Amino acid sequence: MEITRKAPVGRPRGFDADEALERAMLVFWEQGYEGASLTDLTTAMGITRTSMYAAFGNKEQLFRKALERYTEGPASYAARAMEQPSAKEVATAFLAGSVRATTRPGCPAGCLGVQGSLAAGESGRAAQDALIAWRDDGRLRLRQRFQRAVDEGDLPADADPDLLARYLMTVANGIAVQAAGGATHSELQQVADAALRNWPPV
Repeated sequence: MEITRKAPVGRPRGFDADEALERAMLVFWEQGYEGASLTDLTTAMGITRTSMYAAFGNKEQLFRKALERYTEGPASYAARAMEQPSAKEVATAFLAGSVRATTRPGCPAGCLGVQGSLAAGESGRAAQDALIAWRDDGRLRLRQRFQRAVDEGDLPADADPDLLARYLMTVANGIAVQAAGGATHSELQQVADAALRNWPPV
């Protein structure tokens, strides 16, 4: 009976990739794509550039992975909001989640998805495009949820799902910019509450 040898297992990376990605996400969140240098990233991650490239690819690939982590972590309020039973509750949960995520203690103020590319030049074009697609995807999900609400009679028949989705995204993006400028959780929740007073009655 022939014994097949397993290929030798590569050396372990010697670092926690999950923790390193979390730290990279925080750097991008605080400094934006272009503002985050490779030195900033590798220092925060506690690894060498060689290890970073081996584990995550180049800076753009690392940014995309960090954005995925942000979506599943701090920005996961958006997916949870979609599960609320009524359109008004979706909107309420979405804006409340935006306020919480952009003013979290121990995290950078604002939103990675907004600040990440506000001042991006040509070298940050790929990251900017990724963030535009990320925000568009969020708006599309809201629009689909509000279309369902119209179909189910939870929103008036003449309600415009696309406009409502754009409205919420615009308010949420504004909340993020205000948070980055130092606005408090309480101040921004008041903004969210005021925005919801314009929500169409059933």
